[in-house]
Amino acid sequence: QVQLSESGGGLVQAGGSLSLSCVNSGQTISSYHVSWFRQAPGQDREFVMGISRGGVGTYHKRFTISRDNAKNTVYLQMNNLGPEDTAVYFCAASPQAISPNTWGYDFWGQGTQVTVSS
Repeated sequence: QVQLSESGGGLVQAGGSLSLSCVNSGQTISSYHVSWFRQAPGQDREFVMGISRGGVGTYHKRFTISRDNAKNTVYLQMNNLGPEDTAVYFCAASPQAISPNTWGYDFWGQGTQVTVSS
């Protein structure tokens, strides 16, 4: 069973950084591709970036994704944040592949709020 839990969100000023963590308290996360999504108020949930089982991450100009399978954790390092990054951030796991679509994932965390002030 996969049980994902995000942490690390908070309030930060524009230009600042935050590091989010996604911990799987269930079976090992190494069997899953993991992605981060975010959802701003009134908006659809959107893909941020993902990382494969083998540790290959998708590209983002300001963010970095990494994983530590020994700690059952996937990280999202976010730099140079702006107000447009304000959202609830979710991690999601899939045994099949990284997908930019929410329906591609079998497991989701509850989310962590990121608020960027201008």
